[in-house]
Amino acid sequence: MSERETDDIEFDFFDEPDDEDITQRRRAVRPQGRGPRGPRRPAMRPPASFTPLLRLVGLIAAAILVVVLLVFWVRGCREDQKVDAYRTYLQTDVAAVARSSQQDGQQLNNLLTTVGIEQAELATRLDGLAKQEQQNVDRARTLDPPGHLREANRDVIDALQFRVNGLGGLADALRSTAKTTNAERAGALLATQAQRLVASDVIWDDLFKEPTIQILKEQGIQGVAVPDSNFITNPDLASSRTFSIFFQRIRGTTAGGGVAPGLHGSALVQTRALPAGTVLSQDTETSVVASTDLEFEVSVKNSGENQEVRVPVTLTIQKEGSPVVKSGTIDVIDPGETKTITFGDIDTTGVFGVRTNIVVDVKKVPGETRLENNTATYPVIFSLG
Repeated sequence: MSERETDDIEFDFFDEPDDEDITQRRRAVRPQGRGPRGPRRPAMRPPASFTPLLRLVGLIAAAILVVVLLVFWVRGCREDQKVDAYRTYLQTDVAAVARSSQQDGQQLNNLLTTVGIEQAELATRLDGLAKQEQQNVDRARTLDPPGHLREANRDVIDALQFRVNGLGGLADALRSTAKTTNAERAGALLATQAQRLVASDVIWDDLFKEPTIQILKEQGIQGVAVPDSNFITNPDLASSRTFSIFFQRIRGTTAGGGVAPGLHGSALVQTRALPAGTVLSQDTETSVVASTDLEFEVSVKNSGENQEVRVPVTLTIQKEGSPVVKSGTIDVIDPGETKTITFGDIDTTGVFGVRTNIVVDVKKVPGETRLENNTATYPVIFSLG
């Protein structure tokens, strides 16, 4: 090989590489003068294996939220159902029975204060009333109280049963005394039966109403009213003395077919303005404060020898245009007894500062002949205080 050929070979060996070779070498050779380059920082993204875990956690959290909301919803529904059960039982079922029974009590009051009713007729009417009340007992037995009120419902039944027994007992007592003339003995017998009616109101209040109110508080139930039921509207009718005089009245009716013999009468005693307690005068002008709680109290005395019933009393405030008229009734009043009747909700519009007359009138009772003490006229001036 010639020298020229040798030089060519060497030159071919040291010739500059093409671009591709240079590029590859540059990638392989580290820069001079620098330390070793660290690894390139990876992109900020979770590993592929971590993404499903996040999704699972999210699904679990959503499921827990749904379960919690569902629990609260179910609990709320149960609370609503609980309140509805108590409300339906008390304000619909028991309330209906309570109203019906109370109406029977009002009918009893009307019977005992009926002028001219005979003893035999009264006994028959009481039997019918006892049958009406028995229907209330039967209705109460069919009620479906909430669990905590089952005992209270039994007390409702007991109260109503006392009313049935009392009504039937009064009817039997009237029949058993049909031939007696001993008013005191008859009155004691009638009062004993009437005490069952008084006891029924005590049972309703003490064994049903008050314990039920406490149970509602313990159960956290609000806005549900416990019904009341008062059978004896006039406690005086349950006393032995009142029934003795009552017996004399109906015995006199039976014997004479009308008003019992003896003196009959009622007298107006006085009239007061409440709450101040100012006694009105027929002779001098009285100043009356026209407050929102103004009432007039009228006192009436039985001035006769007989028991009087359903005594009407009227109070009239005279003024231009239409007068203010208030009416009331004294159910029963015994000989020598004084009772009061109160008139409220007094409209004093148009009577301020001017002289006004208040007229009170106690209506005539059957057999009454003396009437001059039944009416009084009181001059007054209404002021604002």
